[in-house]
This record gives sequence, structure tokens and C-alpha cells, in this order.
Amino acid sequence: MLDVIGLLGLAVIATAVVWKGSTWLEDSANRLAAGYGVPAVVQGAIIAAAGSSMPELVSVLLATLLHGEFELGVGAIVGSAVFNLLVIPAAAVLAGDGRMSTGRDLVYKEALFYMLAVAALLLTFSLAVIYNPLAGAGLQGAVTRPLALFPLLLYGLYVFTQYLDTTEHEGSADDTVDLVSAWLWFGLGLVVIIVGVEGLVRSAIGLGEAFGTPAFLWGMIVVAAGSSVPDAFVSIAAARSGRPSVSLANVLGSNVFDLLVAVPVGVLVAGTLAITFEHIVPMMGFLILATIVFFTVVRTNMLLSRQEAWLLLVLYSLFVLWLVVESIGVTNVVPT
Repeated sequence: MLDVIGLLGLAVIATAVVWKGSTWLEDSANRLAAGYGVPAVVQGAIIAAAGSSMPELVSVLLATLLHGEFELGVGAIVGSAVFNLLVIPAAAVLAGDGRMSTGRDLVYKEALFYMLAVAALLLTFSLAVIYNPLAGAGLQGAVTRPLALFPLLLYGLYVFTQYLDTTEHEGSADDTVDLVSAWLWFGLGLVVIIVGVEGLVRSAIGLGEAFGTPAFLWGMIVVAAGSSVPDAFVSIAAARSGRPSVSLANVLGSNVFDLLVAVPVGVLVAGTLAITFEHIVPMMGFLILATIVFFTVVRTNMLLSRQEAWLLLVLYSLFVLWLVVESIGVTNVVPT
């Protein structure tokens, strides 16, 4: 029991470290966007999203290279994506004036590309099982470097579309911004976040050992929620300052980065990584459900209301409840 309390305490401290880094990152990202004169949607989808998603990328690398737990990294990515979709927009609405406009550009461009990212990652895992099967219990496959290039190339297309938006944008750069200082603070924030993520990964692995359950289940809760703190603060701060397009674009841009970059980079660094399809499918299945609900509520009247925000929070609570009952062995949707 003391070990569990200590591990939970480590997770809280690590989350606070990630939060501190995120405050520096959010401020520097805004300064960089102003300095380069990029439009609001691009600011959220590329600069803030990629920066605040660095914890997820680091979680994959640390879990894979230091701890040999690739599925823990994938679980953290999927859990973070669910957290981003269900908790962050709801928190931004409830912390603001109770409603948030979405807009057709965000719904029909950012959201649709994000859904394509979900399909692309699931296809990558499916191809691994079909063409690189591994011996063992259940359906297992090897995700190789050539397979990992597919989602990375798709992310290149995403960046290209954002670049086209930037070239069509008529805004001007703010010459008063010290870009060197902004980049330095941006880098410092990322370093601090990396330190915090290592604490989260160690906490998830320890909890898995304490309860005798797979570490990736705890990664979907502990690492995912803790590493999503930067996204939460960036989006909530943007919504409260009257920039809802940045808030929601950051959520979707972060998820696109997580799915198309964070997971493949882990494969590229390690070479070949094994996945168990029975573990991946339930995770991706709930992510698809969360995606459907999110797209429905943001599309309805192009507005996210207080009632819809509570709906998102209830769905996330059910997600956490499912993971808890899985972890203590009440259900066995995810075979162990």
C-alpha cells in the first residue's frame, strides 16, 4: 500500500513538473507565432500542438528505449488523445463563458484530417499483423521502419496543408518579438517536460507491477493525463483569452502529432517493435468512439455548449472507470 501511495505521489510531482514546463512552452509558442505572423489555426495546429505534444513523444521513446515497454508508450498516446478530445475542450468551455464557437474551417479541415490520422495508425498496426506476424499468444505483429514511414509521410502532408494556409495569410509578423529568447524558453520548457514524463513512465510501470496488470493500462491513465497537462493549459488559456480556434486547433493538432509522429518515431529509433493486436484494438476502439462523439458535438450548430462539455466529461469518466476495472481484473476486454 505504501508503494502505491509513493508511486501516486511520484505521478503528482511529475505532473507538476510537466505543468511548469508547459507554462514556459505556452508563452514562448505565442511569442513565436506573433513573431512569425502565422494565423491562429496554424499557431494551434503546428507550433503549440507539436510543442505541447512533446511529452507524448518522449513517453514513447523512454518507455521503448529505457524500459522495453512499447505498448506502454502507445497506451499513453491513445489515452492522451482521448483526454485531449474529451477533457480539454470541456474544461475550456467550463472555465470560460460556458460556450465555444468552432467554425467550419476547423471542423471540416482539422477534425477530418485528425480522423484520417486515427485510421492511418490503425491501418499501420493492421499491416504489421498481416505482413509481419510474430509467434506467440494471440495476434502479434512487428511494426517495422518502412511501415512507420507511412504515418510520418501523412503528417508531412498535414504540415504542407498548414504551410499553404500560412502563405495565404495576409497577417504581418511582430518585429518587436525577440525570437532567439522565445526559442530558448521553448527549448527549456521541453527539457523540463521531459524530466516530468520520465517520472510519469516510472510511476505507470510501478503501478502495473504493484497490481499485477499490464503497464500500458496504467499508461493510458497516469502517463496520458499527466503528459496532456501542457495541451490542457495551452487550450484553456487560449479559450479564456478569446481565441477558441487556437484552443480546439491545438487539441486536434496535438492528436495528429501524437498519432502520426510520436508512435512512428519510437519505431524508427528502436528499429522493429512488436504489438499485440488484442491490446491495440480495444484502445483504438474507444478512441474512435471518443472521436465520433467529439465531432458530433463540435459540428452541432458549430458550437460547443456547457451541456455538451459535461457530456464529454461523463464519457471520459466512463473511460477511466473501464481502465480501472480492467486493471483490477473485474473485466477482461483487454486480454492480459
